[in-house]
Amino acid sequence: MKILIAGASGQLGFCLQHSLKSRDLIPLNHSDLDITQPSQIQQVFARVSPDLVINAAAFNDVEGAELRRSEAYAVNACGPRNLAYAAAELGIPILHVSTDFVFDGALKRPYDENDRTNPLSLYGASKLAGERAVQMYNSRHYIVRTAWLYWELGKGFLSSMCANASRPELRATDDQIGSPTYVPHLADAIARLIETDAFGIYHIAGCGEASRWQFVTEAFGRLGIATPVRPVSHREFPSAVNRPTYSVLTTVQHPRITLPPWQEGVAEFASRFGMHTGEAAPRH
Repeated sequence: MKILIAGASGQLGFCLQHSLKSRDLIPLNHSDLDITQPSQIQQVFARVSPDLVINAAAFNDVEGAELRRSEAYAVNACGPRNLAYAAAELGIPILHVSTDFVFDGALKRPYDENDRTNPLSLYGASKLAGERAVQMYNSRHYIVRTAWLYWELGKGFLSSMCANASRPELRATDDQIGSPTYVPHLADAIARLIETDAFGIYHIAGCGEASRWQFVTEAFGRLGIATPVRPVSHREFPSAVNRPTYSVLTTVQHPRITLPPWQEGVAEFASRFGMHTGEAAPRH
């Protein structure tokens, strides 16, 4: 199977290349393939003739999306539509990666694939639009919703907290609850999913739930970082973006592809973090 990966230079795209290393891969970054340009997609597809498309490209700047609406929708909604349409023209499936931000957090129990979406932010709305476009233009689709991605070579909340561990004290919210997801675990799960023809929507995230404070406290404990982390309300971090305060993901989809408990992901992160400190992170 020849697999084209759009967004291959991001942390998920990078990890997918490792998880799928036994396959015939076509990893493309933005300079190779701009998913907002349908003509470029058609040219690339005609040249490489993929058997499956994985879209790991996204506009992930949640705050920036509020100010750069057109760019966010171009990448998160129009881009997946373009890929799904071009893949359908070739009669091949597409796997598209989405987010917990399509939910509003009001449910207060883990969200499964059948729960109603209601994004609070422009970022979440643009990602939901991308999901719907993929569903509309290609019936042979996998849509994978995930959450709170982290990796020792990636950027994000946990890496930022570790980078600031020399401060006298750090703060983290204890009223924002989600599913911390170690990116290599997600990439391995996607590799298993594409072995099936079970198309549809899947929630694939670290098993269990944690607040931001619990997440970073677990990591610091495993890393031997003694910096105190004070639990605070999300209101202490003013933001133009409304985020779901509860966006834990669970799955009722078949096949049930689940990840290890989120604590196991943190343990792997901690065991590898030190050896990679100072290495260049993949571009997004």
